[in-house]
Amino acid sequence: MEDTYRTIVSPAEGLYKEKGSKFIALAYPVYSEDEVKEILAELKKQYYDARHHCYAYTLGADKSRFRANDDGEPNHSAGDPILGQIRSADLSNVLVVVIRYFGGTKLGVSGLINAYKTATVDALANATVVEQHETVLLQVHYAYPQMNDVMSLVKEYNLDVREQQFELDCRLTIEVRKQLQQEVSEKLKSLEAVSVLVKE
Repeated sequence: MEDTYRTIVSPAEGLYKEKGSKFIALAYPVYSEDEVKEILAELKKQYYDARHHCYAYTLGADKSRFRANDDGEPNHSAGDPILGQIRSADLSNVLVVVIRYFGGTKLGVSGLINAYKTATVDALANATVVEQHETVLLQVHYAYPQMNDVMSLVKEYNLDVREQQFELDCRLTIEVRKQLQQEVSEKLKSLEAVSVLVKE
């Protein structure tokens, strides 16, 4: 199962100008559709006077979740060229929004495709790309006496602890590489009085 993908470390910006129109491309690392919605809502507030907020994103190591949106531009003249560039850069968990300020001169469909594509290329060229592994969050519940066993497994697999709560009933949220999810879950469940849930 392929669980490695390329993504960007932090937001990046690109710009393309043509016949008075300005195309501002903003690239973001994202992990969920909700995150995409939040960023879009924020950008629509910030660039409220722009004519179009076109975007595309892909999610998941297998890039199976994706969307392209033309936001009022002619069909397939904005979202698809943006998505095409994310794909040709072989990236996932990336959202690119291109904000257009209309300059008064129509560019035609081929002009728009070129503008959205070029702005996206510029933003992605300014981004730092890294290789990541797809991960899953597991929530582990256990009784206090099991603490050492659980913690030695966390150490053995070098897992990131996201949240922890140590009381009589302990709870730990750990980040596990997707490929190892089953193996780690089974080892944890084999311990006495330990339960494991996948956190969405």
